[in-house]
Amino acid sequence: MTAKAEQKERSHETILESAARLLREKGIAGARVADVMKGAGLTVGGFYAHFDSKDALIDEALRRTSGEMRQRLFARLEDKPEGDRAEVVLKRYLSAAHRDDFARGCPLPAVVGEVGTTAREHGDVLGAQVNAMSSELEAYLPTNGGVSPRYLALGLVALMYGGLSLARALRGSPLSDDVLKACRALGSAAARDGAKPVT
Repeated sequence: MTAKAEQKERSHETILESAARLLREKGIAGARVADVMKGAGLTVGGFYAHFDSKDALIDEALRRTSGEMRQRLFARLEDKPEGDRAEVVLKRYLSAAHRDDFARGCPLPAVVGEVGTTAREHGDVLGAQVNAMSSELEAYLPTNGGVSPRYLALGLVALMYGGLSLARALRGSPLSDDVLKACRALGSAAARDGAKPVT
């Protein structure tokens, strides 16, 4: 790889890191191209050498940050007892440390509302991340419960994203910790029992 190509790759990574940080802190609307490039220490004029559009940048940042988060959530699960692995994921995600870690935490609570309203163009990427998370989680869920592991995994992912979003909105209040504890308790019960069938 030439020195110029290496520099371009480093700049690309720096732009993605800046976008990911702004995405987590301020959502899609807050991750303006000018602010992303300023955070990367680069000029706005260089943006289009790396991305076709802001939408392309946001999509790549969402894929990257979601993938990194999944790696942390599912890391070293083979060291845990088999029946506890789904609960370990829940505890890692629905923790006070994750709630407070805007720099490296899950980006989805910051963007889900926008994707549902003003940023529908990112719906496919969001759906792919939800599917990836639920597919990984599904492998650690019981198959003999009343709800299929696929539906149980999707329900737990929704509980996780929703619980973290609400806990972040309530940060600084004792209710924030209670939301995390309640979601962990509900999720753990469902993960252990396979939940009851929906009628």
